[in-house]
Amino acid sequence: MSTTMSISEARDQLTRLSDELAQSHEAVTVTRRNEPVLAILPWDLYEVIMETLEVMSDVDLMAALRQSVEDIAAGRTLSLDELERDLG
Repeated sequence: MSTTMSISEARDQLTRLSDELAQSHEAVTVTRRNEPVLAILPWDLYEVIMETLEVMSDVDLMAALRQSVEDIAAGRTLSLDELERDLG
């Protein structure tokens, strides 16, 4: 669930928001004249978003991920025993 508040409300509650968001892991939408202009979110959520964007922007990594998904769907997998045996 996301909270929406005006920019003046956010300004008045900024110190409280940092503690509240650290507990809830939710974002706050900040509006000006009823239009969203900012998002306030906990640092850990920001880091997750940034890491996800980094992974998704890596063409080679995304190709490997897509190939892995296709391999799993096609049953091209190894059991742990087979993997250990292959790795020696």
